[in-house]
Amino acid sequence: MNTDFFRDRRVLVVGGSSGIGAAIGAAFRDQGAVVTVSGATATEVTRAMAAPELAGVTVMELDVRDDAAVVAAIGRMDRLDVLVNCAGVIRRGEELDPAVFAQVLDINLNGSMRSCAAARGLLKASRGCIINTASMLSFFGGGLVPAYSASKGGIAQLTKSLAIAYAADGIRVNALAPGWIATPLTAALQADAARSGPILARTPMGRWGTPEDVAGAALFLASPWAGFVTGTVLPVDGGYLIA
Repeated sequence: MNTDFFRDRRVLVVGGSSGIGAAIGAAFRDQGAVVTVSGATATEVTRAMAAPELAGVTVMELDVRDDAAVVAAIGRMDRLDVLVNCAGVIRRGEELDPAVFAQVLDINLNGSMRSCAAARGLLKASRGCIINTASMLSFFGGGLVPAYSASKGGIAQLTKSLAIAYAADGIRVNALAPGWIATPLTAALQADAARSGPILARTPMGRWGTPEDVAGAALFLASPWAGFVTGTVLPVDGGYLIA
């Protein structure tokens, strides 16, 4: 890849204050991009600003449930080349409650749509791209996480639909579908041999993924090498879905 392609490109990672989103933001920064990441709360922003892995990255507070805040935050940007939607929550065991179900969808699915709609004008001007965050649960269900699963299924369909809707603007829209990724949120699961064993046994590559694995796929989707790729949902799962 031309290592100068991302130099001075403007990248916004919504929900990029930690985990996979932070790794994606750091990867674009390392390629020379000017990167902004967002966190939902002041606490998340403070933590991200102090994180060594996000050195040189601008951090802002943004609640994706707030339509006006999303429009205002993106409207303050003078240019945008890449929008990455990583904001998301999961409420294991609570999502069968319709109120919790609605809350999760509002962040994971509606929040992504808010960001896409707000960024469309800037991305049209730059002929940029959008990368959404789907999941392996875009492809199958989760009994303890019906809202998360529904939201990620929705992300897959949103990605395909916006790829069609935004194509005339020169905007490509794709999604990543991470599998079992080693992050602090999955630390307890990784440490539980009875639960992690079957996961690794089903994963052909025989290991947990890393946030950097997902970040590499994000760089690809935003690069000229993916210039004729739009509307795809790319699994980054070590083969888990095919096993």
